[in-house]
Amino acid sequence: MKVLLINGSPKANGNTARALTELESVFTANEIETEIIHIGNKEIRGCTACLGCYKGGKCVIDDIVNEVAKKFEECDGMVVASPVYYASANGTLISFLDRLFYSTSFDNRMKVGASVAVARRGGCSATFDQLNKYFTISGMPLASSQYWNSVHGAKPLEAEQDLEGLQTMRTLANNMVFLMKSIALGKEKFGLPEKEQGVRTNFIR
Repeated sequence: MKVLLINGSPKANGNTARALTELESVFTANEIETEIIHIGNKEIRGCTACLGCYKGGKCVIDDIVNEVAKKFEECDGMVVASPVYYASANGTLISFLDRLFYSTSFDNRMKVGASVAVARRGGCSATFDQLNKYFTISGMPLASSQYWNSVHGAKPLEAEQDLEGLQTMRTLANNMVFLMKSIALGKEKFGLPEKEQGVRTNFIR
């Protein structure tokens, strides 16, 4: 099994990264393969709504989004972590996620998703809600913890002092391991739920 850990912070070794390494330690202890992908310092433009991905099967902007898409298809779970900017996620991360989820056509159902927000003080719950929407529109079960998935810290590695936040990360990782293993057993015995043909309606009709 494999989990992708997406670091949406511009800082490769800041508090967001510290939250992810706490998760990684639990995954490794449970023999779950991990890969941390640092995208917060990349130049990633937003979706242009060109619909080119419908024809080509991938985003027409050929950057790290298409690289991660291949890994996304093969993974069993994904954790997306972001610093909090104005009570929301980093704009680079949102551009990345918009294009990643919209341009990929493979079945994401039952891949386990989790989001993590890191802030000095406030805005974690709003960011947490924002990031979870990518998973819930894709049929991906959310992993929960003992508290909303957040860690606090401002200066580099100040998150080390947030003992509750780090414990929340460990609990999240353990719950995610359980969910992924349980889903794998369920898929083996029962298969995926039957999927209806999609129905799309507009509010004006």
